[in-house]
Amino acid sequence: MIYLIFFVISLVSWLIQNSLKKKFEKYSRVPISYSGAQVAQMMLMQNGINDVAVRPTRGELTDFFDPTSRSVNLSEPVYGQNTVAAAAVAAHECGHAVQHRVGYSMLVLRTKLVPAVSFASKWMMWLLLGGILVFEFFPYLLGVGVALFALTTLFSLITLPVEIDASRRAVRWLETAGITQGQTTDYARDALKAAAYTYVVAALGSLATLFYYARVFLRR
Repeated sequence: MIYLIFFVISLVSWLIQNSLKKKFEKYSRVPISYSGAQVAQMMLMQNGINDVAVRPTRGELTDFFDPTSRSVNLSEPVYGQNTVAAAAVAAHECGHAVQHRVGYSMLVLRTKLVPAVSFASKWMMWLLLGGILVFEFFPYLLGVGVALFALTTLFSLITLPVEIDASRRAVRWLETAGITQGQTTDYARDALKAAAYTYVVAALGSLATLFYYARVFLRR
């Protein structure tokens, strides 16, 4: 049963990734008046955020907000293109900057978990695999691995409302500021909704994997 769940999640993940790629390709051909960099700078300024830089970064889909360096980092296509897709991504990352400024509770919680999750991500697979191999001698080693995996799963679940809220802030601002209107607002909303589904599938996949390892531990 668990393997069927993994197969379904993998299939859904592939379908969503494929759909996301097609939608961003489509909306990258819909022009608007501002580049992603300009959209980001305008959204930050209109939200009273003057200490966050907007920077280009190499690659595609490498966009992120870094609260440590106080920067919104946009992939080169997003940074320079005047399209609905670029505007949506730029506004979404600025949505995280707004969350940080207002102290959005779920973002605060996720930020506090980062050090622990970084540690868990580094060691959990070794503990899980090693725990299965030496379970007869060190039964609780697997339990520790399961606990660390549970922490990363919790992080994935907390990420969902953070990403959804950032997208809502982005779409609302894009329309209010007149960057997108009518159909182009719908396009931006659709692009960000498709991106959000990837986080949903990731969280479900993490839950399924956690269930698998927990069942192995409890059955043994």
